[in-house]
Amino acid sequence: MLQIPDKKTFNKSFNLIATKIVSDTPGRLRLRVASENRQAEKMQHIANFLTAQPHITQVRTNIHHGSILIHHDDQTGTLAEILATLRDIGVIFADITQGKTEAATGISNAVIDLNQRVQRATDGTVDLRFLFPFGLSILAVRQLIIKGLQLEVIPWYVLAWYAFDSYLKLNNAVASDK
Repeated sequence: MLQIPDKKTFNKSFNLIATKIVSDTPGRLRLRVASENRQAEKMQHIANFLTAQPHITQVRTNIHHGSILIHHDDQTGTLAEILATLRDIGVIFADITQGKTEAATGISNAVIDLNQRVQRATDGTVDLRFLFPFGLSILAVRQLIIKGLQLEVIPWYVLAWYAFDSYLKLNNAVASDK
């Protein structure tokens, strides 16, 4: 028998919720919710609505990862019914990796955190934007001392690139000063 949770839950208007099907195996469907839609209210709304469906046995959500795990009875047509139900409540299926992937976001967040720690440790004197190029220049000086100039082993395209890049950067700086 179809069970419908409290009607007050469904009278709220929700914007479209972008999701992606991450895994679809018999009896189990996993969705990833776009990061801008990972609010407890939105995800709980979806879970409550799905739980009320007779062919769905269990719904679990993980707000931090934006995951919705749906266990269903694996009958023919059940997946189509689930997808139709999701569309009815404003869920759209799209590529939700717009911009950065989760891995890129994780790495960016780690570097930002490290940069903030370096700034705090040095009382704002230096940060990674200074230390990284400084470290590369130290390595360059080390190589120069150990191996000498080695002009004979620098490929032509490296010199061409540095000539082009320095011309653009120096001329853009002059143009912006005018």
